[in-house]
Amino acid sequence: MSEAWEAIYNWFDAILDFLPELPVGTWIEDFVDWLRGAEFAGLIFGGIRGAVGWTTELFDGFFSLIPPVLFILILTVLSYLLVRKSGKYGLPILVFFGLLFIESIGYWDDLILTLSLVITATLISVIIGIPVGIWMAQSDLVRNIVTPILDFMQTMPAFVYLIPAVAFFSIGIVPGVIASVIFAMPPTVRFTNLGIRQVPSEIIEASDAFGSTSKQKLFKVQLPMAKVTMMAGVNQTIMLALSMVVIAAMIGTDGIGRQVYYAVGRNDMAMGFEAGISLVILAIILDRLTQALNPASRKA
Repeated sequence: MSEAWEAIYNWFDAILDFLPELPVGTWIEDFVDWLRGAEFAGLIFGGIRGAVGWTTELFDGFFSLIPPVLFILILTVLSYLLVRKSGKYGLPILVFFGLLFIESIGYWDDLILTLSLVITATLISVIIGIPVGIWMAQSDLVRNIVTPILDFMQTMPAFVYLIPAVAFFSIGIVPGVIASVIFAMPPTVRFTNLGIRQVPSEIIEASDAFGSTSKQKLFKVQLPMAKVTMMAGVNQTIMLALSMVVIAAMIGTDGIGRQVYYAVGRNDMAMGFEAGISLVILAIILDRLTQALNPASRKA
């Protein structure tokens, strides 16, 4: 029996020896070089770079105009208004003392820039992701095409996204945002598709019976009923965008992520702890705020 298995193994090994080695990496590199040299690609990537950079600078400039104490008070009041009906006052307490702590250790400017990067990446992800999710919900063919792409985007190691981002957008803030968008968009697409498909068929039939158009059915029936699920997807997108913004410090993206990157390179325990705890506080605040915006959490 062992001789038979050995013969089969040798047979397969001989077949593999005849298979050519595909230069996939060379093909991709040639394609990227061609794309970078194409005039239309330069216009497209230049436009994207300008729009993303302008949006990030807009958020960063706006938030920087607000004094830290006033910013903390405004966000604390907003968080209180979100949770006052539920009686859960842990969020405003967390916002107030968490942001006050970050200001006291000198990471406020980095916090504002990181927040601007996350908001920009999340905004782009939502603008692109929700329409794609709606399209998937309305067409099984689109769902079957887009789902493998989303699987690829979610399973690819986060560091790999930095390579094409640098190739097309150089280094700095913009490639960090672009990489964050690619990495963070899938939850918004998936949850939008899921939320719309979970709308009971009886309700869809009732809206059809009353003569609703496709547009009315989408905006007045399906999207309102899918809001809870969609907000869960946006929450996941924000968390993924924050994690990717930190990794993007490797390609020159500023913010708290750069401080973490410097701390690792210098083996600086103090800087690493301060930057790390600042990121943890920001992540928890963003997570709790988006959960509080979810209609399901406000009713709970």
